[in-house]
Amino acid sequence: MDIVEYKCPNCSADLKFNPSAQKLTCEYCGGAFTIEEIKKLFAKNESALGSGDSEPDSALQSENSDSQTDSEAFSEQTKLYHCSSCGAEIMATDQQTALFCYYCHNPVILSGKMTGKYRPQKVIGFKIGRDEAVKKFKDWCFKPFVPKDFATKEQLDKITGLYVPFWLTDIDVAVDFAALGKNVRRWSSGSYDYMETKEYDVSRRGIVSAKNIPSDGSQRIDDELMDAIEPFDYSEMNDFSMSYLTGFFAEKYDVEQDSILERVKKRIEPSIARMVRSTVSSYTSVDVKRDNRSVSRSDMKYVMLPVWFMSYKYNDKVYEFVMNGQTGKIAGIPPLNKRKLAWCSWALAAACTVAVYVIGGLVMGGIF
Repeated sequence: MDIVEYKCPNCSADLKFNPSAQKLTCEYCGGAFTIEEIKKLFAKNESALGSGDSEPDSALQSENSDSQTDSEAFSEQTKLYHCSSCGAEIMATDQQTALFCYYCHNPVILSGKMTGKYRPQKVIGFKIGRDEAVKKFKDWCFKPFVPKDFATKEQLDKITGLYVPFWLTDIDVAVDFAALGKNVRRWSSGSYDYMETKEYDVSRRGIVSAKNIPSDGSQRIDDELMDAIEPFDYSEMNDFSMSYLTGFFAEKYDVEQDSILERVKKRIEPSIARMVRSTVSSYTSVDVKRDNRSVSRSDMKYVMLPVWFMSYKYNDKVYEFVMNGQTGKIAGIPPLNKRKLAWCSWALAAACTVAVYVIGGLVMGGIF
């Protein structure tokens, strides 16, 4: 089976996705092409993949053939690398070679091709390029107590543009809430104090709908880090095309769709509870009798979201840092140089001690 390579129509050099231009660009002749232009230019080649010589007999066969072609093209154009140290599995296009693991920085081994089931439905392309990502990261991590080599060129060269697998869930939750609401009024008249209590049966039933609830599909990337760089702007999500991966890597998902629903339910439970309670806030007190919630419908999309990723090993501990490749939002906890921190703490304590003696001397001198 042939492989579709995204070559420049002008000079035949490799094209790479340029985040700032949101186009595939050629470093040699300066050509720039939108995703739609590339799809049209390479449509004949892509449709030839896996189609064979026979013609489709019907529109249904043609549709199935297109779906099969997409999966087969993805499989043929995507390489899978395996890290024997931490077990990470890295996806890259046939035009790009993965040399090291972005988690542990150990060499990786080419282990084969991807299967079509790992082809995403949607993707958000990178908007933050490498140079801007490095600058933002240097500005963010320039702190006095981090190790000197934390932001060196050698370390920053390992920052990786990574498409992280996500499951986006649209969900409908049926709400059945019942409570006893009370309104209490107190007043005085003459020498008497009065209290009036009114009780109400409170009932709330309905469907709460939520769209695009994200759950990352990688066990190795910390969920809290991924949560911290949200939100992504899903209005910029497009149909997946292999051209988005040129110049970047992708993570193979290892969290299956079936295990995502419980995570989604736990994530939206507090929001639904607050929403329901906000509708019964007019009572002095609310005694909840029933508060049931059940999923009535859920749909999931498998998507790739852009993340700049960097790991750093310091004193036998690995620190991970992520940046939203669309917005530039950064999350992570920098390592601290404990020796430098201890020295600064000692110096500060000594300075405070000297200041106390000086001020004390001045005060005592003023008294006597």
